[in-house]
Amino acid sequence: MRPLKQATPSYSSRTADKFVVRLPEGMRERIAEVARGHHRSMNSEIIARLEQSLLQEGALQDHMNLRLDSPELSLHERELLQRFRQLTHRQQNALIALIALIAHDAEMAQNEG
Repeated sequence: MRPLKQATPSYSSRTADKFVVRLPEGMRERIAEVARGHHRSMNSEIIARLEQSLLQEGALQDHMNLRLDSPELSLHERELLQRFRQLTHRQQNALIALIALIAHDAEMAQNEG
């Protein structure tokens, strides 16, 4: 009889990397509330938000490497990129977060309708 093929290990909370985080007062409750609203655990909510943040930062870096004279860009995209680059890093992150929130709200509204 042939030995069974080893399955790739799945995610396990026992083997997952662990990292202790000290949260400011009140943040635990805020995370719990948002997690309930998204029907997921606090851990899943935190992981999702960290992943989103890392993806946004990567997208930000990709956009910073685009040249204004790139033929891929429309006139409006050139203007947006030029204005975006004039913002501070903090303002850029805030703008990206706002756009993501608007897109999320639009997606939720579409799913409801």
